[in-house]
Amino acid sequence: MTIDNRSETASRPMDMAFAEAEAAGARGEVPIGAVVVDADGAVIARAGNRTLELKDPTAHAEMLTIREACAARGSERLAGCDLYVTLEPCPMCAAAISFARLRRIYYGAADEKGGGVDHGPRIFEHPTCHHRPDVYGGLGETRAAALLRDFFAARRD
Repeated sequence: MTIDNRSETASRPMDMAFAEAEAAGARGEVPIGAVVVDADGAVIARAGNRTLELKDPTAHAEMLTIREACAARGSERLAGCDLYVTLEPCPMCAAAISFARLRRIYYGAADEKGGGVDHGPRIFEHPTCHHRPDVYGGLGETRAAALLRDFFAARRD
């Protein structure tokens, strides 16, 4: 949607999401990272993709951070929490974000092929969507796109 004007506040968690994405790429995973912060800005979960390592197609960075944050809070709801992720969430992750009741999503690069928030099925726009977080795309977009482009280019060579 739009870039949030709170970019200075958002830069620390987004930098952490990029660190998780870089670590995922170093493990041979698609370089996507995510961080969940509470209303006070404290980080309660962070992860990078682990689908290959865990042999789990649901082990996306967003899903792993949602699971970890819910466990840390002792609840299936993350009301008042924000998610920072380096790539627009896919439809599966968008549905989980809705069910977890995350307050806001900040993402880096848009995903025109696999996205589920601002592209593809646009999960939050469905009338049956349980919860619609505020969405802010484009935070660190150039960096996120370059990280993904370089990762896939190295595999084509």
